Amino acid sequence: MKINVDRNVVELRPENAQETSSLEVLWRIIVDCVKDNKRLNPIGEFVPTKENLARFVIEGLPGGKTEWSSVEVVTDCTVYCAICNKYMNIKSGQEYPLCCGRIMETMD
Repeated sequence: MKINVDRNVVELRPENAQETSSLEVLWRIIVDCVKDNKRLNPIGEFVPTKENLARFVIEGLPGGKTEWSSVEVVTDCTVYCAICNKYMNIKSGQEYPLCCGRIMETMD
């Protein structure tokens, strides 16, 4: 992923299909054409010599890591939450994620 910062504009340019897919998921979560867009706020610290990872929280979404059900996916697919409109790409053999208290639905 290439990141270009020009004053108050940040450009993210994916360099492979997985990054493109992840950026698309992030875009769908953050951008809301009807209401206000959500914001990314930094959490923790970014010290590359310590850990080369930057974390952000999406303002306005319930927190925590993704919880998984015990039901496995048969083929690669995209799932979504009909309540909060969250999207995820999951691989065959992974378990369906839970979101907003229920199993996410398959889009395909």
